[in-house]
Amino acid sequence: MRPIPLKDTQETLARVARVIETAIAHARGRDIDEQQVAVVRLSNLATQHRAAQDLATYAAEAGGSFAEKAAVFAGFVVSECGRLVRDNGPEHGLEAVSLDPADEAFAREALSDERVRAIGREEAEARGRNNAPLEEVLELTRDSVREFADAEIAPHAERIHRHDETVPEEFLEKMGELSYFGLSIPEEYGGSEMGNVAMVITTEELSRASLASAGSLVTRPEILAKALLSGGTEEQKRAWLPKIASGELMVGVAATEPDFGSDVAGFRCKADPAVVDGVSGYLINGAKAWCTFAGRADILLVLCRTDPDLSLGPKGLSMFIAPKQRTRDHEFECIQPGGGRLVGKADATPGYRGMHSYTLNFEDYFVPAENLIGGEAGLGRGFYLQMAGFAAGRLQTAGRACGVAQAALEKTAEYVVDRIQFGKPIIDFQLTQYKLGWMACQLAAARAITYSAAAAMDENERAASPYASQAKLIACRVAVAVTQDGQLLHGGWGYAEEYPISRYVVDAQVLPIFEGVEPILQLKVIGRALLAG
Repeated sequence: MRPIPLKDTQETLARVARVIETAIAHARGRDIDEQQVAVVRLSNLATQHRAAQDLATYAAEAGGSFAEKAAVFAGFVVSECGRLVRDNGPEHGLEAVSLDPADEAFAREALSDERVRAIGREEAEARGRNNAPLEEVLELTRDSVREFADAEIAPHAERIHRHDETVPEEFLEKMGELSYFGLSIPEEYGGSEMGNVAMVITTEELSRASLASAGSLVTRPEILAKALLSGGTEEQKRAWLPKIASGELMVGVAATEPDFGSDVAGFRCKADPAVVDGVSGYLINGAKAWCTFAGRADILLVLCRTDPDLSLGPKGLSMFIAPKQRTRDHEFECIQPGGGRLVGKADATPGYRGMHSYTLNFEDYFVPAENLIGGEAGLGRGFYLQMAGFAAGRLQTAGRACGVAQAALEKTAEYVVDRIQFGKPIIDFQLTQYKLGWMACQLAAARAITYSAAAAMDENERAASPYASQAKLIACRVAVAVTQDGQLLHGGWGYAEEYPISRYVVDAQVLPIFEGVEPILQLKVIGRALLAG
């Protein structure tokens, strides 16, 4: 079996891109909601293609087995493109289009069983460990976070999951000391300003140890920090960012409502001007749902309707920082001196335990005017400030997904080497090798697009926002696929809580849902960006 030259992979991807661009051009000029199924196909394929390109680019620098992984994933993209032409050509204006015979030949060679099996054998030998080359500073970051996560987080992860505990305070204290909450906050506001790539790597390594009790802790501070940096006043930045960066203040984000998820225009939770004890501010009334870490949080980022005219949609929303009492309980009630009330109850979930997601109800809950992000100029800008924060949240979710998938790959590689069936380790069977190899190829592509999107956001956050959404889309899908394949390779023990793979499976299920549920990303974010050109 000959190694496939990286040049062949890159040239094939360039030719296939023209087919994808033809399909996208055919969809332009028509309403997305009139062609939803077709747009989802395009979003998926364009995202897979971009991940393949990013993996090929990385392989050119990293060498080793990455060229083979890039070829395999590119072969998969070619086969998906061929399926689009063959099965849905008329819906995408591709009736007269066919793949170049050279590309079909490339896919057959790249996806050969022996090639994927060879990658699987190599992963088993390395026990699935991720030691991919990085720039020196980023490699040091990865190594230091991994050492911390292995020593401090991993030993407690299973207990926290099984007993539905709240994240231990020592996790928060140590992560604050290590500046994990201020990775993208400028130094002048108390952060370390290492950038989005370092932030993603940190998130990935923490999630590898535990998604719910470590990996997701960085997300909410990042969302609030991005919103403040995008639209907060200078006084607000200096008041809040240093405390967020140090971990002194933990953050919850209250955006989604029980009856409105992605339909932001329908949000009903309102904030009305009021004066309480001589202080000007707002009274918040209404319900919020899926507010992760709301119990332990010291402050909540709350998206409220400040203009009662519902026809304004997102333009009538503003963003507030609402202080609250911290608690480690699954149910809480905060009563303000003036009578304002905030009640929260954690929703029981099969996975993603540790941080807990709460349903909240605000009753005349007072927030001073100085906590309106952007001040008076921030009225009606809440949705746009949220989007600035949520782009970072989606990028982080891609990092979290890579971390969960990496954990599954490692545990599965260890298991298939140690597990003896029919007189030999199950890694000696072809199907095991193939499945492990395909798991590794998918994860390599997900990691490549995630790191590349992070680098693009360091250059221009606004322009790279759809890129971050693509990274989230594919990385979360990969996490679900890799954890489930890992569970199957564990056999019956994959369903036992004794083995962490069962935790990875239930944790991964939430990844395509939060920070932008998959269909909304496909249609309203990635699809819209593709059709806009």
